[in-house]
Order: sequence, then structure tokens, then C-alpha cells
Amino acid sequence: MATSPKWAQKTITLPPHKRGCHLVTSKILKEIENDLSGFNCGLAHLFLQHTSASLTINENYDSDVRHDTETFLNRVVPEGSSAPWKHTLEGPDDMPAHIKSSMFGCALTIPITNGKLNMGTWQGIWLCEHRDHPSSRRVVVTLNGI
Repeated sequence: MATSPKWAQKTITLPPHKRGCHLVTSKILKEIENDLSGFNCGLAHLFLQHTSASLTINENYDSDVRHDTETFLNRVVPEGSSAPWKHTLEGPDDMPAHIKSSMFGCALTIPITNGKLNMGTWQGIWLCEHRDHPSSRRVVVTLNGI
């Protein structure tokens, strides 16, 4: 018996987070759990509608990993008056935020198995906020499968 493919889509608004990397797996799951439970096999695509924040999958247990990742990003991408950036109209943290966003990206694809996101034991979804004065962030979650 063939099963027809199905789709679901929802836009989630995440509240403002201070600059840094934040574990948002539980917030995402809470928003999509009803739709997600209807899929036996498929893909979840998460798309962040912003250019100064990013999404990534990484360690979900030790918060030091998130802190160390933020430290790394701040060392690799210079900021302030000595930085070589021309784009400064939106503040000295804006161009570095664009670069950091491009380093991690704005989209994730996660397999769905038996109504759950099929991530590893220690994996979680991170929102990385790269601005000093954050705002809420929108994530479009698209589910497809059977």
C-alpha cells in the first residue's frame, strides 16, 4: 500500500536572545510536535529569515561549547573601529554579524523518523545571535515525507 507524500509548514518566532549561541531545540519541537508526529519518514527543513543570526546543529549538553563557539567567532571576525569593514550603517556589530551568519548558514535539514527529529544523542539546534541588540527571529519549518 503506497503512502502519499505530505507537507506541513509553520513559521516560528523565537524571542530575542542576547548575543551568543543558544539551544532552541525544545522551542522548535514544541511548535512543530503536532505536525511532526504525523510523519514516519521525511525531512525537516529549518530556514532562518535573517542575515545577522544563524542556525547550526551542535552539542546540546555542555553549555561551555556554546560559550567557546562564541569566543571563537569573535576572535576570527574582527569588530570595532579597527575592523576593515565598509558596511557600518547599522552599527559596528552588523557586518561581523553578516559574516558569522554566512559561516554557519541560515538553513538546516534534519531527518524525521517515526514522528521525531532523528538527531544524535548530543545534538541540538542552536540559534546563534550575532548582534549586540537582538530582536526576535523567524524560522520557517517545512516538513515533508510520508
